[in-house]
Amino acid sequence: MRMELIQPFINSADAVLAQGLETPVFIENLTMEEEAYRRKGIAAEVCLTGDIEGRIIFDVDEATAVCFARQLGGSEMPGTPDMAHEAVCELANQTIGNAITVLNDQGFHFRVHPPTILTAAQGARSSEDTEAVVLCLGTEAGNVFMNVALRYGSRPMNAAAASAS
Repeated sequence: MRMELIQPFINSADAVLAQGLETPVFIENLTMEEEAYRRKGIAAEVCLTGDIEGRIIFDVDEATAVCFARQLGGSEMPGTPDMAHEAVCELANQTIGNAITVLNDQGFHFRVHPPTILTAAQGARSSEDTEAVVLCLGTEAGNVFMNVALRYGSRPMNAAAASAS
């Protein structure tokens, strides 16, 4: 996977989590994965099609998702599973939105599909042409895992670069 595709998502996740949880964020671990994704908590998946294709999964343990939901809501109300699911989807929306802006500015064109909650314990495997990068983003509230599996889409990279000129 090319870092120019993943770096906007890393930067965006860092900024969104730091602001949303009001806590420092640090990358605890970064690995390349070929095995099927195994869900660790509440997970939301966002798919992309077009110049860039693939998916991004945000996987948050329930306590961290509830903390994020409370911060988003601006209250000390008790967290519910529905609120936690919505918070993970909102984390996905904010992170993807920021990263997409950067990639659009670089001349990429693609469609972002709405986040969906993953309920299966295990997800799809990476393919030969799509590597997955898994990041563990540590916060005081807990860990957030981001699994990014992207590849250049059907339009050749030089065509995307030419349209950016």
